[in-house]
Amino acid sequence: MSKVLILEDEEDIREFIVINLKRVGYEVLQASSGEEALEIISKKEDINIAVLDVMLPGIDGFEVCKKIRQTNQTLGVIMLTAKTQEMDKINGLTMGADDYVVKPFSPAELVARIDSLNRRVSLLHEGNKDEWISGPFKLDNTARSLFKNDKEIEITEIEYLILKLFIENESKALSREHILDEVWGVNYFGDGKIVDVNIRRIRQKIEDEPSDPKFIKTVWGYGYRWRRGN
Repeated sequence: MSKVLILEDEEDIREFIVINLKRVGYEVLQASSGEEALEIISKKEDINIAVLDVMLPGIDGFEVCKKIRQTNQTLGVIMLTAKTQEMDKINGLTMGADDYVVKPFSPAELVARIDSLNRRVSLLHEGNKDEWISGPFKLDNTARSLFKNDKEIEITEIEYLILKLFIENESKALSREHILDEVWGVNYFGDGKIVDVNIRRIRQKIEDEPSDPKFIKTVWGYGYRWRRGN
C-alpha cells in the first residue's frame, strides 16, 4: 500500500483529502505544520508522495519541499497552490516539486494527480539494467542517477524521466505536448508551463552556461531538442 503525507494546516481541508485518499486505498499520514511534516518524513522512509500546502505558519510548503530535496530526490512532491498566485506554481516547481494542484480542487483531480505521480515513482524504484551514454552524460536507470564527466548530478524523478526521454530521442525535436504526455501522462490536468519550468531547472544543473545551453536546445514555438554538445 502506497503512503501519502498530507501537509495542510486547515483541518477541514486535510480531513477531506484524507477521506478521499483512504477511499481509494492509500495509507495516509497527516501533518498540520511544516515542522511536523519534516519530522514525519525523517522517521518514515517509505513515504511515496508528499502533498504540501504552500501557505503555512512557520515553515511553509516551499521550505518543506526544499528541505526534502536536500536529502531525497525520489519522494514525489505535489504542491497545493492558491488560484490567484501564479508564482506559487513556478516557485514550487523550482524548489523541486513534481506537480501542483490549484485550490479549490475536486477530489477526483487530486487523486488522479497522486495516482499518476505514484505510478512514476513506483516505476523508478523498480529500476532496470539499462544505461544511456550521450556526450559527457551517463544516465543509469538501475540507480536512477545522472553523471556528467563521471560526476553525479542530483536529479528528481521528473527530471530523470525528461532526460531519459531526451536521450532516447537524441537530436529529435520534441514538442511540449509530447513531453507533457510522456512524462506527466495523457490525462494530466495542467498546462505546458510545467515543462518549461522543469527544463530551466535541469539546465541549471547540467549546462555550463544555462543562459546559453548547448545540450537542451529550444525549438522556438515548438519545444526542445537534446544534443550531445560540441
